[in-house]
Amino acid sequence: MAIIVQKFGGTSVADAEKIRRAAGRVIKAVDNGYGVVVVASARGKQTDQLIADALELNPNPPTREMDQLLSTGEQQSVSLFAMALDAMGYDAISFTGGQIRMMTDSVHTKAQIRSIDAERIRKQLEKGKIVIVAGFQGIDENENITTLGRGGSDTTAVAIAAALEAEECEIYTDVDGIYTTDPRMFKDAVKMKHICYDEMLEMASLGAGVMHIRAVGFGKKYGIRIHVRNSAKETEGTIITIEELQMEGVVVSGATVQKDMAKIGLVGVDNIPGNAAKVFAHLAKAKVVVNDIMQTEISPEKANLSFMITTSDLAAAKQATEEIKDEVNCESIFIRDDIAEVSVVGVGMRTHYGVADKMFSALAEAKINIDSITTSEIRISCTVDKEQAEKALQVLCVAFELDKPAQHRTKWN
Repeated sequence: MAIIVQKFGGTSVADAEKIRRAAGRVIKAVDNGYGVVVVASARGKQTDQLIADALELNPNPPTREMDQLLSTGEQQSVSLFAMALDAMGYDAISFTGGQIRMMTDSVHTKAQIRSIDAERIRKQLEKGKIVIVAGFQGIDENENITTLGRGGSDTTAVAIAAALEAEECEIYTDVDGIYTTDPRMFKDAVKMKHICYDEMLEMASLGAGVMHIRAVGFGKKYGIRIHVRNSAKETEGTIITIEELQMEGVVVSGATVQKDMAKIGLVGVDNIPGNAAKVFAHLAKAKVVVNDIMQTEISPEKANLSFMITTSDLAAAKQATEEIKDEVNCESIFIRDDIAEVSVVGVGMRTHYGVADKMFSALAEAKINIDSITTSEIRISCTVDKEQAEKALQVLCVAFELDKPAQHRTKWN
């Protein structure tokens, strides 16, 4: 029996009518002969409300207790989903993350998945049941409930699809698929039919909110076909899969912007082996996720070291760098929290030149100053003033014709 995993986000299960609509999607797949595993998020704004309730009682709640609390949102969703299917004449059973033995490490609120007991799910599918699993949660080796952090339900769904060797993992959300950029910032953005794992990983890491980077990473590692779809429509969405041969000349597939960014610079660090390692080991100990890193030698004795983070990690990063400052003999520390990062992404960059020239020229024409530049094999990112971020994104979308389907863009040599 072929298996598919269907994940429904919070907006897709926000009320009884939407749960019934989602259940209809599941029933359609079952009637087509599939074994179906459903992963559900907490309904609507329920997680936000639980966080607000916790903070009202304790401004610094223990992370273990936060996981215990936040996991209840998904548990309600899966039970209600099972009840809806039962009322519609289909046999369903709901499980928490712990009940399917989704084992994680013990890092509360940011846990990493270690293993899943796929056999428990398979046994229920073999009995003809629809299996519904609470997303976002697992348990550690001491039976403590853990949560996976941002994008946790997507990650749960793709991880289960990998464990079951599912034919496809469908991610149902409130948008039609993955666009060349955020349609809220560039109204002429175009929905993509396909995007490869590498491009989606870059876009997710750079602020594209439709899919979380951890979920895409699971998909790439285990070769899971991911289909991002609108839960309110019957139309096809966007397929995330292995890299396909692109139309000759297609270079840039999408553009992103991240506004919640900050930059920390350590000026005049001793230019000796091991100092960078000390800085980033200290940041890792503080659980700070570092994005782009830039180091410049300013003399044989001194170097400048800077890195980008999200503003949510700024306080922890500031404290960590202050603690390590004297150990690396840093002359001063500067911080910018008024910046954003705009990027272009595309596997076509691997075999074409001129992308950087086009990008920098477009920004210069629009009188947008660049603070710093970082690159990978398939993306170029520029740091700009936050107040110019949306303008920068729009300029780049026009320059790279991201308002057109790939086959209709001007071809590159």
